[in-house]
Amino acid sequence: MATQAKITSVEAIELFRAALIVFTSQARPALEEVSSEMTRTRLWLENDQRRFWENERRIRSKKLEQAQQELFTARLSDFQETTSLLQMTVNRAQHAVRDAEEKLQRLKRWDRELDNRSAPLLKEIEQLHSFLTSEMPRAVAYLSQVVRTLDAYAEAGAATPGADSGGKKP
Repeated sequence: MATQAKITSVEAIELFRAALIVFTSQARPALEEVSSEMTRTRLWLENDQRRFWENERRIRSKKLEQAQQELFTARLSDFQETTSLLQMTVNRAQHAVRDAEEKLQRLKRWDRELDNRSAPLLKEIEQLHSFLTSEMPRAVAYLSQVVRTLDAYAEAGAATPGADSGGKKP
């Protein structure tokens, strides 16, 4: 049994350590960007889009009320030509209000689905980010220690006379 390990190069470990540092420095910002993009998307759905469609529904409802009032006034005045045109306007306004209400309902459904679908993925991203933040620096430090230990071992082996001849002195 050999009493000595045969170390030919520590360069592979050093290269891996350097690659690990680069990976960690690039992966953390990427994960942070994914998390912030999800937050921006959620806020866009919850605030911007909801506010926009609630306002649209309100505006369209006012236009519907106005069109219905004009139709009612025309019917009281007995203007047959204008009542059919006004009835079409009321129908269009009703359709616009229904469209806004449907979009609000769809928006609420998307908001729920986004939470349901993204929550498990965001949890995994947070775990990976935590791993990169806590464990990877330890791994890099460990690899540095391994390289120092192997370098010291290789130097000790080279300094020992007769190390290459299996421990026999000439």
